[in-house]
Amino acid sequence: MPVFDHPEFDQHESLHFVQDPATGLKAIIAIHSTALGPAAGGCRRWKYASDRHAVTDALRLSRGMTYKNAVAGLEFGGGKSVILASDDAPKTPELFRAFGRAVEGLGGKYITAEDVGCSVEDMRYVNEATSYVSGLPKSGDEAGGDPSPMTALGVFLGIEAAVRFRLGKDSLEGIRVAVQGVGHVGLNLCRLLHEAGARLIVADVNRDHLKLAKDELPVTVVAPAEVLFTDVDVLAPCALGNVLTSQTIPEIKATVVAGAANNQLSNEQDGARLADRDILYAPDYVINAGGIINVAREYYGGSSEEVRTEIGRIPERLEQIFKEAETSKQPTNLIADELARSIVADAGKVPPVAA
Repeated sequence: MPVFDHPEFDQHESLHFVQDPATGLKAIIAIHSTALGPAAGGCRRWKYASDRHAVTDALRLSRGMTYKNAVAGLEFGGGKSVILASDDAPKTPELFRAFGRAVEGLGGKYITAEDVGCSVEDMRYVNEATSYVSGLPKSGDEAGGDPSPMTALGVFLGIEAAVRFRLGKDSLEGIRVAVQGVGHVGLNLCRLLHEAGARLIVADVNRDHLKLAKDELPVTVVAPAEVLFTDVDVLAPCALGNVLTSQTIPEIKATVVAGAANNQLSNEQDGARLADRDILYAPDYVINAGGIINVAREYYGGSSEEVRTEIGRIPERLEQIFKEAETSKQPTNLIADELARSIVADAGKVPPVAA
């Protein structure tokens, strides 16, 4: 299928296919929009079932970054990159330097950082080939470093807001939360939830991640196939996306869905399915914006304190979306999408010339 006919193609500005035979690098860089600034979004390294799946992921994730950056009020457009992991292309410094050269070749239209499967150390190698990268080791109180803790902080504050709005509770004490995925973001989220008194149910396909969680926190472990359907107050998807579908939504017992994963909804209609079941959904790109806020402040210059201040505004944005959805009887994902699109559209308008 031609890219322009791809169901996830949404007026993307460009799509770049990158390969470097010497390192085995195969990557896709998707630029959705630069209306608000250079397209920014992390680099994901993943083993995809096919090249088509990788293209789909890049297209969806880059559009999500446009919306995320717009609603967060950042001077960034939306982009994303995916590196196709394989046994023939092991994770090496040379591979990330080659990826950095590809980013450099775009002349600043795309700003990368770490995402699933990549680390701060990997971004250091990317930085050897390009300056268009963030998520690098931080110094002192400057913004920077691994953005995962900041993503987790935003999600935690968003869960508090959702619990207040739907359950009428000002505390997470005793609130049952199921966390799907306890990697970098998920584990940091669990720490914050535990400190707030929440009861944790967790699952992860990675046994090392589970061991870290069990060794540190009082968690109940369930099978990955069961976590979406546990009897909890809050479901927090913090792994990969596409978990809220026409098949899974009817079986969800949680009253609130609020997590860190990108593209949690399989499609737009799944937001309505959640609303029809009276499940409050926190739009993923609104609640999980803490990481990109950290990336933006690092790239443009700023402090950790400024990052935390901006992340502190995430609950307010969510509450506005929740209230408008309740008043208009529309799903929260549609309210958020309309908000994001209007911000991007306004950025493209030329102010009238004074007479």
